Amino acid sequence: MVHKALAWIDRELAALAERDLLRQVRTHGGPQGTFIELHGRELINFGSNDYLSLAGDARLAAAAKSALDREGCGSGASPLLAGHSAALAQLEARLADFEGTQAAIVFPSGFAANMGTIAALVGPGDAIFSDALNHASIVDGCRLSRAEVHVYRHGDCQSLAEELKTAASFRRRLIVTDSLFSMDGDLAPLAGLAGLAEQHDAMLMVDEAHATGVFGTSGRGACELSGVEQRVAVRVGTLSKALGAAGGFVCGGRSLIDWLMNRARPYVFSTALPPPMAAAGTAALDLIAAEPERRVQLLRRAQWLRDQLASRGWQTGQSASQIVPIVVGGARRAMELSARLVDRGVWVPAIRPPSVPDAGSRLRISVCHGHDDAMLGALLAALDECPR
Repeated sequence: MVHKALAWIDRELAALAERDLLRQVRTHGGPQGTFIELHGRELINFGSNDYLSLAGDARLAAAAKSALDREGCGSGASPLLAGHSAALAQLEARLADFEGTQAAIVFPSGFAANMGTIAALVGPGDAIFSDALNHASIVDGCRLSRAEVHVYRHGDCQSLAEELKTAASFRRRLIVTDSLFSMDGDLAPLAGLAGLAEQHDAMLMVDEAHATGVFGTSGRGACELSGVEQRVAVRVGTLSKALGAAGGFVCGGRSLIDWLMNRARPYVFSTALPPPMAAAGTAALDLIAAEPERRVQLLRRAQWLRDQLASRGWQTGQSASQIVPIVVGGARRAMELSARLVDRGVWVPAIRPPSVPDAGSRLRISVCHGHDDAMLGALLAALDECPR
């Protein structure tokens, strides 16, 4: 029974369906991996952010089970009350060591980390300079902060420089960007952004969610790859993508982490990350250090796939990573292509507004370490049977 006051929802859902924008949950069976069971069918999975194929790794499961036996399932409280477990403390220490910073703080999710950090750093009387294609968690953090938001053209340092010319009158200035953009697969011009931050006495905040574990000599991300780690005031990441676990984190100076501990509302008022997930995150960091060949092989295969798609006439934009979009335009076209691939045993999700701009609907291919040559070949063969 629909409550009278909520009758409008059915009309709005119907309008979304009419525009091919209605979303539905797909429940998969079994562990996350390079194959996925959807609606009773086993498909090659190109829809996951499990870039290093660690989400189903038995070593992460063993670490989580050990913490489960020692510390139980739930954390029971926020970190500042009684929820900061020994496993969580170990993870934060390991993150700081991995990132080469004085300290780290773990949030329940990467979304919470971005929202809480932005709103803790700036407020009314301050200015934020945000890339046009930043993740929704950054966009919502900007809104929550109540600072004045200036959106610069995607990846365009000249556009940012023009926006910063008016910044002198603000109390604080924050430049914020994804390092690896989740829907386009391209990298931010981090060296240029760092230079502008220094020139205008601005804080630079970089979200490494999709780059952590994948880029850089040590797997710390695009800041390491670009050689700007020490020039970035605030580095954000997630444990839920390449690291195969859950939770978000911020790394930086001790005073920054102490400030977030006191002022980042999603940290202060959320139940702490459970001990099993914290232990899994620590185990993943150890594996990233011990098995660098995972990211080397991943990026090599992603490059090969991008080259193959380009030779076949598919448009992959400026992708330079394991995230490979095929931009097709309308939402219906993207949905049709995704369905055709499912019929051929391959899962590649269709991405539609508001995740991407209007007329920017696409297939989003996520290449993972576990994808072998045969799987990539099956994807290409399936695409070869689809109309351009």
